[in-house]
Amino acid sequence: MGRLAGSASATVRIRPAQIGDANDVAGLLDELGYPCTRDEAVERISRVLHDPRLFLVVAEIEGAVCGLMSLDIRYSFARGAELARITALVVANRCSRQGIGRALLREAESIARQARAARIEVTSNPRREVAHAFYLGCGYSTGSRHFIKLLGD
Repeated sequence: MGRLAGSASATVRIRPAQIGDANDVAGLLDELGYPCTRDEAVERISRVLHDPRLFLVVAEIEGAVCGLMSLDIRYSFARGAELARITALVVANRCSRQGIGRALLREAESIARQARAARIEVTSNPRREVAHAFYLGCGYSTGSRHFIKLLGD
């Protein structure tokens, strides 16, 4: 994933991820702070490809993968409606500020609308202040607090 020549004016292409994207997916997840090997990426992509309620797309500029977005559609008992949840969105550092994140968000919103989801949501680590500003600038608002508990050993 080297620097993209002339990428500032290049067209961003969004397409469904494929098994052959595993190296790029692993690298992007690493950049996001979620270490992932190529083999783990193959397994994750395969799982998405076999579940009609999961989506994974990549963004390309001049044939080079430079971002990804994963989304799931689920039923909310409390709301009585389908909801869309962005579970990962990352743009390679070398490709930032080129509209790729916005293109990925538009794709997520399009998928959510096609699935007749009532809303779309995304969570972001409290330390990711740049990401928070990005989502707010794209029309998202803050919502409920998110609590987690790890269920390990």
